Parts: sequence; C-alpha cells; structure tokens
Amino acid sequence: MLAAEKRQYVQRMFSEIAPRYDLLNHLLSFNIDRSWRRRAIAALGWEHAPAGTYVDLCAGTLDVAAALANRPGFSGRVLGADFAEPMLRAGASKSSSSISPIVADALDLPLRDESAEGAIVAFGIRNVENLNGGLAEVFRVLKPAARFVILEFSTPPSPMIRVAYHAYFHHVLPAIGGAVSGHGTAYRYLPRSVTDFPAPGELAERLRGAGFANVTWEPLTFGVAALHVGQRP
Repeated sequence: MLAAEKRQYVQRMFSEIAPRYDLLNHLLSFNIDRSWRRRAIAALGWEHAPAGTYVDLCAGTLDVAAALANRPGFSGRVLGADFAEPMLRAGASKSSSSISPIVADALDLPLRDESAEGAIVAFGIRNVENLNGGLAEVFRVLKPAARFVILEFSTPPSPMIRVAYHAYFHHVLPAIGGAVSGHGTAYRYLPRSVTDFPAPGELAERLRGAGFANVTWEPLTFGVAALHVGQRP
C-alpha cells in the first residue's frame, strides 16, 4: 500500500469504527491495555512540569489524554491530536477543561517549535504513513529535555508465546472485531500493521536517528507490546 493510500485508508477506517473502538480495545486486549497506558503515562515524567503542555499523538478517543489530565497533581493541558475527527468525537465524554482535542495530522502538528513539555502516542505510531517524518515532527515540537513515549504492539520473542499470539491476532481478533464493529477489514489490518512495523530494537534506532537521546525500551506482557522512551537533548 502506497503512503498516500495508507493515509486515506487509515483515516477512513478509524472514522468508521469510532463508535465501537473503546469497547473493542478493552475486550480484545482483556483490559490489559489499561495497565499498559498507565505505564506509558508514568514513563512520560510529567511530574517535572505538571503545568505544561503535553501532546497525545494519534489520540483516538482520548483515553490517554483523559488518563493524563486526571492524574492527581496534573494542572497542565493535553492536546489530543488525531486526523480522524469521528474518533475525537467518540471520546468527547472524556474531555475536560484540561484537554484540547484537535483534528491534526501527526506529520503536521499545529504547534510552535519547542512548545511542548512532552508527547505520547499509544497504538498509533504504526499507522503514520511516514514513520521517520512523524518522529521528526514530534522532535520539532518538544522542548529540550522533554520526553517522547511510544506504546505500541510488538511480536513476542518466545516461539511458544508467538504461536498462540499469532493464532489469536490473525484469526480470533479479526473475527470478533469484524463482527462487533461491522467493519470487514479494520481488524484484519491491525495484525498486518503490527507485522509490517519495525521491531523494538529498530524503532529505538529510528528514534536515535531522529535526534532523540537516552532512548530506552522494554517489552510488556511477554513482548505483546513494547514501551519506548526518548528525550530531546
């Protein structure tokens, strides 16, 4: 799929599955996604600038934005950026005075250079049509010493776990996702997009190539997901 075609498909797909997106996220991950998001928010280090501006990239239905905004002691602002407006509308009930949903492409954020205290993206970076361009755009808007946190699906390294994972991811998940969402291809795209996405070690190198320092990553839940952290020097 060409970059432009991918962008159009992803935007249309997420717009169409928006009404059932939250339900399916929690159902298909057995609610483990909630704990993953908490780990990602903790890695952001927002406590160093609790009144700052933070970017929730590919924000979807604002799960991460709401979780960050509701943290005790947080007094800043979260910009929930997503190019699929129906996703942001589906998460409208989670919004608050601390959250500013904005319809924006991850490759062209409506923010000044060095204006954000941190950025986070949960299960969205693999959908960006130009990964290197997306990393560079986040680097542009971050202040020096600000962190960028990526939470994304991965492929388990253990052969035994990988067999069960592939059986679920490529067969069970598409069947349930398609039936509940009513979308014929969305939950077949998900496993393909994970397979095509760089492995955790390569993603760490991409972050370094974009200029990020102190890059680390760790597997979550047997390697089903991975948490990356980079810092703008």
